[in-house]
Amino acid sequence: MDEKQIAAAVDGLPLNRWEYHAQVTSTNDIAAAWLGAGQPAPALVVADEQTAGRGRQGRSWYTPPSSALALSLLLDADIAASQFGRAPGLGGLAVCSALEALYGLAPHIKWPNDVLLDGKKVCGVLAEAQWSGNQAKGLILGIGINVAARSLPPAKALSFPATSVEGALGQPVDRAELLGAVLGQLFDWLERLDSADFLAAWQQRLAYLGQPVTLAIGAAAPPLQATLRGLAADGSLRAELADGRQKDFAAGEITLRPAAK
Repeated sequence: MDEKQIAAAVDGLPLNRWEYHAQVTSTNDIAAAWLGAGQPAPALVVADEQTAGRGRQGRSWYTPPSSALALSLLLDADIAASQFGRAPGLGGLAVCSALEALYGLAPHIKWPNDVLLDGKKVCGVLAEAQWSGNQAKGLILGIGINVAARSLPPAKALSFPATSVEGALGQPVDRAELLGAVLGQLFDWLERLDSADFLAAWQQRLAYLGQPVTLAIGAAAPPLQATLRGLAADGSLRAELADGRQKDFAAGEITLRPAAK
């Protein structure tokens, strides 16, 4: 994937700026620097390799060269202020919709920010907002997709089973084509971010919906056993606890896993 292919993939999208880098620490770092310098949104950075890619809760994201998609989209401050809880779903829905449309795959979203194929992680989404006091400055939506098998980290580094698009599909994937499809879906869903349709589409693709799950709340608290019931309007997870009570959890509070069988 080269700059010419990316130019074709982003052609017609409402971007104020885009850049391609052969290697970066993290695409979110580039987007954050742009935001600090006053770059108008939307703006896109794409990288072939990340040397210090980041995931949720301080985890690292492995992006070796020529094997994955790594991108960050800088979005407006009003999204960070009013719809931050839905932002991970925006990235997840864009990836799911692209995989469905291009390849006929059946992905699911492991709340709040992972896309699964056959129960294994193929994509991670990292939403980061910048604030000045109580005023939002902007939202950065980072997306990493395992395209080729060599994009997977070593097995000992995995905290959850992982796969690649090519592994699930059984054939090579054009990364530039996938990039264009993801971005097109992302801008389409962005227009409906505050709608009931958006929430319904996200919930329809939730992994483990109606199933027993384990919710880990920090290192000190014992994990909770619950049944996943869906989403609250702000994008929080709605779960039914063992005593029958329903409770909503924000993305920063918990780690979700399927219940052990």
